[in-house]
Amino acid sequence: MKIPQLQKKPEVKSCHNKTWQDDYSWIHQPNILEVLKDSSKLLKEVREYLEEENTYFEHSMNDTKEVQKKIFHEIKGRIKLDDESLPFKDIKYEYWTKTTKKGNYSIKLRKKIGSEEVEEIWNGDLEKDKLKTEYFGVGDLEVSYNDKYLGFSLDLKGSEYYTIYIRDIESNKLITEKIDETSGGITFSLDDKFIYYSKLDEHHRPRKIFRHKLGTSVKEDQLIFEEKSEAFTVGIGISSDEKYYFISTSDHNTSEQYYFGIDEENPKPKLIKERKKGVIYSVNSWDGYFYNHTNDNAEDFKIEFCKDLSNQNWESFIPAKDEVLIGGLVFLKDWIIRAETSNALSKLIIRNPKTGEENDLNFVDEKVIVPGISLTQRDKDTDEVYLSYSSPKTPGKTYLYNLKTNSKKLVKEQEIPSGHNPEDYIVERLECPSHDGRMVPLTITRHKKTKIDGSANLLLYGYGSYGSSMSPGFSSTRLSLIDRNIIWVTAHIRGGMERGMKWWKEGKLLNKKNTFEDYIAVGKYLIERKYTSFGKIIGMGGSAGGLLMGAVVNKAPELFLGIVMAVPFVDSLTTNLDHSLPLTVGEFDEFGNAKDNKEHFEYIYSYAPYNNIKKMDYPNMLITTSLSDNRVLFDEPAKFTAKLREYKTDNNLLLLKTEMNAGHGGKSGRDGAIEEIAIDYAFILKITKKS
Repeated sequence: MKIPQLQKKPEVKSCHNKTWQDDYSWIHQPNILEVLKDSSKLLKEVREYLEEENTYFEHSMNDTKEVQKKIFHEIKGRIKLDDESLPFKDIKYEYWTKTTKKGNYSIKLRKKIGSEEVEEIWNGDLEKDKLKTEYFGVGDLEVSYNDKYLGFSLDLKGSEYYTIYIRDIESNKLITEKIDETSGGITFSLDDKFIYYSKLDEHHRPRKIFRHKLGTSVKEDQLIFEEKSEAFTVGIGISSDEKYYFISTSDHNTSEQYYFGIDEENPKPKLIKERKKGVIYSVNSWDGYFYNHTNDNAEDFKIEFCKDLSNQNWESFIPAKDEVLIGGLVFLKDWIIRAETSNALSKLIIRNPKTGEENDLNFVDEKVIVPGISLTQRDKDTDEVYLSYSSPKTPGKTYLYNLKTNSKKLVKEQEIPSGHNPEDYIVERLECPSHDGRMVPLTITRHKKTKIDGSANLLLYGYGSYGSSMSPGFSSTRLSLIDRNIIWVTAHIRGGMERGMKWWKEGKLLNKKNTFEDYIAVGKYLIERKYTSFGKIIGMGGSAGGLLMGAVVNKAPELFLGIVMAVPFVDSLTTNLDHSLPLTVGEFDEFGNAKDNKEHFEYIYSYAPYNNIKKMDYPNMLITTSLSDNRVLFDEPAKFTAKLREYKTDNNLLLLKTEMNAGHGGKSGRDGAIEEIAIDYAFILKITKKS
């Protein structure tokens, strides 16, 4: 079959006295946000090109159809399809969710406390069928405080324009008109009279908070708060003691917060602390005190408290610790719980607020784990919590844990129906030096039978942006590769916060190349240690992890047999220069402002994957994207693919697959998600010559 070729329409671009030619910029439509809402507005020749690439993908992967099916059934076979969550006790009801063998979406259930009569209040599959839609994204699903109403928000394109609906649970009828173009979050008032929500502006940024009185026209909705900065986005929530609403506005690097009382008839949000560049803070209230989780003069965060927000006399509650990331607080009547992360490993700490005594919650023997905590009930007068953990080789386990007696009872265990023996797998935590001597943590998961002699293929996963940490939790899907002697390694590279805020700062803005250098260093280290060899690594990353993949494949293609990148941020310079796009302005503190800052421009230009494609051999590559993705527009990976086809000097596979009815997260529904993983893994097995 003929390899697709995107037509060239050269455009000369310039910025800061530098000019360059972009042959494929024409596929970016000025009305792109309208296209996200209505795909019929996509240019005909662009659609034809995407469909041609999809046809080429199907042709090239035709010999993997059986493998795809095999992987799909393997992954699905490891999922307990008819499963139920643990219950959460509200005042009158306890709530939980379940999934079924045939369904793709969750069902929400409840029963009155003390009763055995179960009530189904939401069925995702039935809701999807009613709407006759291919894509079905649920943004929020909330029951009102008095248990009368169900609020839900839906995205039927994948573009993250959510419509809010409020339904009377008893009658199953909508009690208010729908609210369009929201960010999806729903906050009920405690009296069930109002909801609060954030509205998207013309650039798809939530910058306004409205209050809607249930049963009235949306036209009458009251504007509660408006953020003036285009870089900041807003959200609203209720305090732990249910006495205040907190409005948070922030970009990735700076935040500001406002509050008002739950009983205020005409809310007038009051400022807590004026924003200060680089300072993130989040205030909550509990038991007569306000608690502030902040990095102000505390790089890796601290927690302080005060009695009165009108006269803020903040005192130290949890002091800062160097390269130990201090998390927020979970409140109970007699206990306060928090998480701390150091060297890409997390732990939970329990504090007795009366005595100030603290203890680590050590409840498992494994070192490399992801611990978690959730409440059992709305009433905080309890000593019991749900305490959970998983590790790369151990499926999730949840205990009912008594904080007073330190007793625990296993109440839920992630079941692997097809069978799983943790002892078949080896988990290792290593560190390797990067180009500047900084030690990069990495988590290795492999089958015990896999030989460490350089013969194994190895999947190297990375992200490294926005301060997002890659947790070493359990993934049943990865076993399809690990069981075939492909070693799975997660590189905890700079740009995340696995080693605190400094780890993030060292991987963003004018330090962004550290992210790429860390990843390459990890790859070479694993080769030196005989985990794999040159030309046997499969790189994998999505979104900003796709930026990572694009940058490292341009710089060190010899490491890789293949690259898998999902919704990749590969035309990062073009996107950064366009301030009208949804995310650009809010990410100046992450990547820089190339348009207004020459130094930022030159730095981004020097690593932007699309701008740095070279005439050379590239490894096998699978690139996936979605037509309705508002975070990384489909034209980025499409342009990247087209230019690669022009420049690469090899005969390796280069495939572009576009989901025509999906967004940033890919297909909706359980089966849809598994199908996409099966395609990625089938591609990997094809190039590694495994089955």
